[in-house]
Amino acid sequence: MSEEKKPKQGQLNIELDENIAQGIYSNLAIINHSQSEFVIDFVTIMPGVPKSKVKSRIVLTPQHAKRLLKALHENVSRFESNHGEIKDHQQPSIPINFGPTGEA
Repeated sequence: MSEEKKPKQGQLNIELDENIAQGIYSNLAIINHSQSEFVIDFVTIMPGVPKSKVKSRIVLTPQHAKRLLKALHENVSRFESNHGEIKDHQQPSIPINFGPTGEA
């Protein structure tokens, strides 16, 4: 019998489900916030398709949103130092009808 690995003190054991591991492609992120949370909706927009659905929604505390911003900045900087600058091409303005908005 194999012994089940137990995390050491201070370590976090994270499982990655097969379906989640495949990921979801997104080419648009819509960010809203209230006083207590940030909400990031990930959408896939396809050419010629006038309607798109939110594929994934992440809700973060303001503190976690700031940590995510810092982690993304560090990773983009690392990527660019290895692979060169990421070009930020201007995208055409897309009118978004996102339904009613409100605060939590």
